[in-house]
Amino acid sequence: MAEPQARPSGRTRRARPRSAALPGAIGVAPARPSADEVDWRGSVELNTAHCTIVVIDVEGFGRYSRTNPNKIRIRRGMYRALERAFAAAGIPWGVCQYSDLGDGVLVLGPAAVSKTPFAERLPGALAEELAWHNGAHPQQEHIRLRLALHAGEVTYDAHGVTGSSILDAQRLVDAPALKRALAGTSAVLATIASSWFYEEVVRQSEGGDAGDYRPVDVVGDDFPVSAWVRLLFASAPRR
Repeated sequence: MAEPQARPSGRTRRARPRSAALPGAIGVAPARPSADEVDWRGSVELNTAHCTIVVIDVEGFGRYSRTNPNKIRIRRGMYRALERAFAAAGIPWGVCQYSDLGDGVLVLGPAAVSKTPFAERLPGALAEELAWHNGAHPQQEHIRLRLALHAGEVTYDAHGVTGSSILDAQRLVDAPALKRALAGTSAVLATIASSWFYEEVVRQSEGGDAGDYRPVDVVGDDFPVSAWVRLLFASAPRR
């Protein structure tokens, strides 16, 4: 037991343990790391690679009319449609990297995979898969997707991926202009291509259907850019 310490008034108090003796306690800051444990100083060596970037988002995924079982079936249908559409487009799903976004998916295609099938065959194949899913499920489990196409440098770290190109693609898929374009129609898929992807891939591809795209302005915080939007409608499912 600690020795009593005298106060100026003559009364005594017992010394309490220092807060450092309680690491992790609520309201108590942990001890600072030593200088050699800090890894944020100096330059960072980036591990980057050029990728085709695809961001998928389910329209109205969290709407009140959809229960959790509805959402699970929608997610299953989304992944099934993606994998089958990638196969139909000739894009090897197994060599792509994907991250689940809860109500969507981020897919990264390596530079070794041609960007042409992403422009020429993926949107149509995906729309066909969505038509098949919607024909087999009730209204609450119908899927309408927004799809962003972009490409650029992606940075890898211990926690996953990041980079301005990924953030740009996510801004595109959330663009109000794209949401309005899909909301006002019966289309099952709204595709938005960045200006770079449209000019360098879609417009240069004979099967890219460049004439079906329309220019839109994507305006956000520090992000005033133009992009190209295309709507795809459901055709009669073959299965």
